[in-house]
Amino acid sequence: MSKNSPVAFFAYKRPDHTRRALESLAQNEGADNTELFVFCEGPKHPQDVEGVEKTREVVKSRQWCGKVHIVEREHNLGCANSISLGVTEVCKEYGRVIVLEDDLVLSPYFMNYMNRTLEFYEFEPQVMQVSGYMFPIQLNTHFDTVFLPFTSSWGWATWWRAWKEYDPTMSSYTRLKNDRELRYLFDLNGSYPYFKMLEDELSGRIDTWDIRWYLSFFMLKGFALFPTQTLVQNIGFDGSGTHCGDIKAEEQIIKNTEPINFQTQIQLDQEAFQAICQHLRSIRRHPLRRFASKLKYGILRSR
Repeated sequence: MSKNSPVAFFAYKRPDHTRRALESLAQNEGADNTELFVFCEGPKHPQDVEGVEKTREVVKSRQWCGKVHIVEREHNLGCANSISLGVTEVCKEYGRVIVLEDDLVLSPYFMNYMNRTLEFYEFEPQVMQVSGYMFPIQLNTHFDTVFLPFTSSWGWATWWRAWKEYDPTMSSYTRLKNDRELRYLFDLNGSYPYFKMLEDELSGRIDTWDIRWYLSFFMLKGFALFPTQTLVQNIGFDGSGTHCGDIKAEEQIIKNTEPINFQTQIQLDQEAFQAICQHLRSIRRHPLRRFASKLKYGILRSR
């Protein structure tokens, strides 16, 4: 195998979504020289068995990448445990990993972008994640990427040096709770309710690894690299997922050219950050889209 990073792909009970996601991965240049690990979650309820079995049939129906490993969970581990465990297994062994879920359709340039940026920033400790998603905003920049102080789970990658700092116990919660200014920063200057989601996770009202990873990332003052135009489209907001109903998300066109001009200075892009904060505030102010805003952008999963 080449230096292409391994891919950890997580599937549950949506065969059609899984097929579309894997097909988009297979169409990426370098897929035939990539090692793919597919983690198939076990059924949570008896009514889930059919969807789980059909999804596993899709996974086995084709050689999606150069080498494919299929892990079929006998029992349902839950979203947080399933993804945390899978990412840890692959990332620890290979030193880095690209992470996908079954509701993500990829640009043909997604894998090249991920592999090149993982190489480019491999020894930059402040860079803790690479994201393939970008919000539906317009940016005026000469670069194809920007650095932002938060994470996204819609097609992302990391290195073991960063992921080993992942704290599933959320031990920094108390510090956030007692520090209003820190909570404000954690909530992207008050534009998005991350702290509320953290409390929901602690209370068991939701089950997601995303907010735990973001907390770990935030407390270490990490940066994530984002493309200026999205390389990922989420197709999961159709009522098929665990954490959402039938919600129409913004239609985004996946970037059809390869990002090649990467940021060399590792610093916050203030223009991009402010534009994203404004976008998130506008969604939350809209009464018909407030619930959707809590589900979008990779914190509450659509699976």
